[in-house]
Amino acid sequence: MINDDKVIDNLDDLEAFLISVESGLLGLQNVAGVAMATQNSTGRHFVAVLDDKHQLLLGHWVTEEVFNTGQELVRNGPKRPH
Repeated sequence: MINDDKVIDNLDDLEAFLISVESGLLGLQNVAGVAMATQNSTGRHFVAVLDDKHQLLLGHWVTEEVFNTGQELVRNGPKRPH
């Protein structure tokens, strides 16, 4: 499920989203990882929260800039404490 309500358009919002996933604030079950992805049919980029079977639990659209500059943040995790 991709949340169409909001597009993450800066690294601070991306980091806040990652912290909320890691801290359990979103109430997601079986979270195994987070990745940047591209929707095949439209080419739009999103940050994906995946379960232990690599199925999409939650996604948020991201801008092209956040997709290009936020990959290290997604790979290494947020620096701010949660």
